[in-house]
Amino acid sequence: MSNRYRRFLYACRMRQRGRGPVLELWPDLASDLERWLRPPAEALPAVQAAAAGLAELEEAAERALGTPWPRPTASAWAAFRRDGGRQDYESVVFARAARLSRAALVAARSPEDHWLDEVAEGVLATCEQSSWCWPAHDDSWATRSEVLPDVDRPFLDLGAGEAAAQLAWVDHLLGERLEASLPGLRRRLRREVRTRVFAPFEQREDWHWLGLDAPIHNWAPWIAGNVLTAALRLAEEPAERLRLVLRAVAVLDRYAAALPEDGACDEGQGYWWNGPCRLLEALLVLRDATGGRLDATAVPRLRLTVAFPHNSHLGGPWHVDHADASARPGAEQPWHALWRLGRAFGDAAAAGHALARSLAAAEAWPEPPADSLGRMALAVADEAWQAARRTASSGKAQAAGARSPLPREVWYPSIQVMVAREFDGRADGLAVVAKGGHNGEPHNHNDVGSVIVALDGVPVLVDAGRPTYTAATFGQGRYGIWCMRSEWHNVPLICGRGQAVGPGFGARAVKWAADGPRVAFEADLAGAYDSDRLVAWTRRVELDRAGGSVAIRDTWQWAPGRPGTAELRFLLAGNIAARRASGLDVETLAGAVLAVTWPEALGFDLVELVLDDPRHAAVWGRKLTQLRIDLAAERRCAVICRPAEKGRG
Repeated sequence: MSNRYRRFLYACRMRQRGRGPVLELWPDLASDLERWLRPPAEALPAVQAAAAGLAELEEAAERALGTPWPRPTASAWAAFRRDGGRQDYESVVFARAARLSRAALVAARSPEDHWLDEVAEGVLATCEQSSWCWPAHDDSWATRSEVLPDVDRPFLDLGAGEAAAQLAWVDHLLGERLEASLPGLRRRLRREVRTRVFAPFEQREDWHWLGLDAPIHNWAPWIAGNVLTAALRLAEEPAERLRLVLRAVAVLDRYAAALPEDGACDEGQGYWWNGPCRLLEALLVLRDATGGRLDATAVPRLRLTVAFPHNSHLGGPWHVDHADASARPGAEQPWHALWRLGRAFGDAAAAGHALARSLAAAEAWPEPPADSLGRMALAVADEAWQAARRTASSGKAQAAGARSPLPREVWYPSIQVMVAREFDGRADGLAVVAKGGHNGEPHNHNDVGSVIVALDGVPVLVDAGRPTYTAATFGQGRYGIWCMRSEWHNVPLICGRGQAVGPGFGARAVKWAADGPRVAFEADLAGAYDSDRLVAWTRRVELDRAGGSVAIRDTWQWAPGRPGTAELRFLLAGNIAARRASGLDVETLAGAVLAVTWPEALGFDLVELVLDDPRHAAVWGRKLTQLRIDLAAERRCAVICRPAEKGRG
C-alpha cells in the first residue's frame, strides 16, 4: 500500500471526525477526481467495438422493444408488510433495471435514435418511482406505521445505491447524446440522485450499515461504492463531489479494516460477491479516478480475499454454501469482476477460476445475465477479457489461463472453516468441508460443526443453503425457517434440541492439522448447545487421502449422573441406491455413488424432505433426504464416507 494511500485514509478518518482538511494533504484532489474512469470519448469505442460481447445483450434488448416497461405497484410494495413477500415487487424493479442496462449498452454502440428513446423511458421511469429503496429495507412502517414509502424521507439502502450508480453509468455512456436528444433528462436524473442518495448519505449518521453503532457488514461497501461512483459522475460541484468521496472512502475503509487478515468472508461465499468484492471494485474506481495515485492493491488482507471464491470451490458449478449462500450459484455471478480483481491484485489463480467458470456459465445459461450496468459495461468494454474468453472457448483454455485451481487444502482460522480434497488441482475424488465458528455470524445458520462431503466435486452430505427471502428471513422468524436450524444441518441433535442462537454459542478448542496424507479438523461443539447435561462433544473430521475416505468421528461426555439422548443428522442430496443395516449407498446428482457407513449396532431412519422453495429446488431437485442415526447409550460414533466401490472392498 502506497504511503499516499495510507495518508489519504488517515485524512478521511480525520475529516469524518471534523479534524483537518484533506486538501492540505492533496491540493489537486478535487480536480483529479474529475477523471472518473475513462472519459466517454475513450470508453465508447471499446463498447462500440465489442460486437461479440454485445450480441446476446442486443438480442435480449430487441425482444423488449415496444413492450410496456415493468411497473412496480403499491400492492406489490405493501405485500411485504401484509404477508412477508418480497419477490413481486423486487422482481419488477430488477427486471426494469436489467432492461435499462441492456438498452444503455446497445445504445452506446448504435447510432439509431430509438435506442436513446428506450434508454430515456427507463431513466424517466426510474426517476418517477416513489422510492428506490426495496420494501424489506424501508423504515416507514417502523417510524410512522405507514405501509407506503415516505417520499420526503428517502431511505438509502442497497436498492437506492444501485439506482444511483446505474444512472451515473447511463450518463457516463450516453450523457451528451441524451442531452442533445432529450434536453433536461440529465438534469432530472441528477436531481433525483442528489435528493434520494447524496443528501441522505451526507445528512444522516444513523444508518445501520455505517458500522458506527453495530458491526459493519456487506451493505457498507455495496452502498458506499455505488455512492462513490455516482458522486464522481453526477456531483457537479467540486466541493460536493469531494465531500461525498471522502465520506464514501471512510465507510469503505471501515469495512476493509473489519475484514479478517486471512482473507475470509464471514458472510460466506454467496455474500463475498456483494461484500469484499464490492469493496475491491470501489477501490479500483478510486484508483482509476485518481490516475493510479490512490492504489490499495498491495493491502495484504485485500489481496488475500480475492482467493476466497476459488478456495470455496468444490468442482464444476458447486461451491461451499455456508450462511445465506447457494451451493450452485446461478447465472448472476459477475465472473468478469473477479477476473478483473484477480489481475489487479495479482492473483492469477482467481483470474483463471473466473474465466473458467464464466465459460461454463455461458454454456449453462445462454441468456446473458443482467447485473449492474457498471459491471456489465466494464465486462463488455474489457478487450483483454473478451479476447481471453474467445481464446478459451476456441479450445485453448490452458493458453488463456482458464482453470479453476482446486487447491489441495485451505484453512481459514478467522471463521474456522476447512476445505480439503483428495487430489490437488482436481475435482475428482473426495472433498470435505468442516466448519466451527459461532451462531451469531452475519447471515448465520445454526451450523457449528457442520460437515459437507463431496464426491467428484458434487456435494452428497450437504448444506441446503439459502431459501427465497421473505420478511421472516431477517426478522424474528428467521430460526423458524427449517434450513436455518441446526436440526437440518449435519450436526448432532442433543436431548431432542438443536443448537442455540447467538455469538455466545460456538465451537471451542478448534484445531486444524495437515500432514500430507491426512488433513483433520477438530472442535468441541458442546458450546453451541444450551444444555446442562452435555459436558463436551468432540467432533473430528478427517480426510485420509491414502485410504480414500472421510471420517466423521464424534465422542461426547454427559454430566455425571445425568446422561442425555443424542442423534446424528446428515442431509443427503441424490438418491438412496442401497440401504443396509449399517450404511447407505447414495447416488450423487452426477451419478457416482458414495458409501456412508456407521456402527451396525446403531439404529437409523431416513426422512424425505420435499423441496417447495424454488431456490432450493433449482439446486437440489425435488428432494433431499435426512439420515438420522440414533446414538442410544453410546459415547462415540464414526461415520465413514468413501466411493462405493471402495466401501465394499
